[in-house]
Amino acid sequence: MKVVLQRVSQASVMVDAEIVAEIQKGVLVLVGIEAADNQEDIDWLASKIVNMRIFGDENDVMNCSVKEIDGDIIVVSQFTLQALTKKGNRPSYIKAARPEIAIPIYENFVEKTAEILGKKVLTGVFGADMKVSLLNDGPVTIVMDSKNKE
Repeated sequence: MKVVLQRVSQASVMVDAEIVAEIQKGVLVLVGIEAADNQEDIDWLASKIVNMRIFGDENDVMNCSVKEIDGDIIVVSQFTLQALTKKGNRPSYIKAARPEIAIPIYENFVEKTAEILGKKVLTGVFGADMKVSLLNDGPVTIVMDSKNKE
């Protein structure tokens, strides 16, 4: 699994001109799933995201997690994170999991993240044409890959 985690002051997801998810202070997570992803990938990323210390403490030092500041999380599926770009100028998405594999992994990831966070995690609509808006705070943007735990 690959994710792009962004600290936000606000974020929303719109589908068919209707807002389906909206948060203020928290984290927007774009997630790309590949067929080889499993429970270990889900558990590692969910824990990392919820506990990542990217919010300022009383001294404005990044020492607090989204959980510690009682922030919110939106998770948006984004198969394009699995793009292969080595050859040519048209990305290949052969590593991206097909919906019948990706949807259960995505749902499990959202549930695990909510369990660790201790409250509901909002989502976009899997496979829909979504309009994602955000005010990146910082900006703080972190890319993580469960297959390359750096």
